[in-house]
Amino acid sequence: MTPFTLPAGYTRIKVVQSFAELVTTPFGNGVNALCWQRTLPGDFCEVVNQLGLSEGMNTLDESRLRALSLSAAGRAAADILLHDQQLLHAHGLAPILDCIHAYPRDEPTEAVPTDVYSFHADSAPVATDTYLCSYTEAASEGLRNDEARRRVDVPETRAELLQQFGGEDGDDFLEYLKESCYDLHYAPAPGAQPFSFGLGNLWRIAIQYPGSPVPPCIHRAPETVPDRPPRLLLIS
Repeated sequence: MTPFTLPAGYTRIKVVQSFAELVTTPFGNGVNALCWQRTLPGDFCEVVNQLGLSEGMNTLDESRLRALSLSAAGRAAADILLHDQQLLHAHGLAPILDCIHAYPRDEPTEAVPTDVYSFHADSAPVATDTYLCSYTEAASEGLRNDEARRRVDVPETRAELLQQFGGEDGDDFLEYLKESCYDLHYAPAPGAQPFSFGLGNLWRIAIQYPGSPVPPCIHRAPETVPDRPPRLLLIS
């Protein structure tokens, strides 16, 4: 498992020691991400190999995991995948376990790419959080809030979006940005240093919603590497 190293001087992340602490610690005082740091036993790559999936995104259910013919190390990994989902279900959440070869991507000509490879914030109309854990391959990446700028606030990008919108920079344009999710995507500042969430660590991150006490945690999916095993991701 890849260790998570707290970015030097970054006070928005808090490392917790248990699932109970992860789900009960409130966001506040600037903290917008909680990390339950774990070193997990088992062979998660064996689970991926036994699935025999060759492309796209595939959601895995309990029956599929239990039906796999695995070694002791592979079964230990599968049991952890099941247990993590049970923990989140018991907390009233609806976790999804995906085996991902690649996500859909926007065309490179888009003024603001809105796929998950772009640094972004999750959003909802009501108070909630995002939980996620990467088990194989590269983990999700985070970007410090003070090293990020909304793409719609970059003058050149905003001008291009205005031309695309075909109107003036007013309330209708702001609604257009929101409906298109352009306002949720961020550009790294020059010299920014993204950080890895690490493999095996279960995270709870703040999202954008009305009245949130903290700014959202900015993150993205890792770049897909050809000829490498797919990614196992738990998200809720």
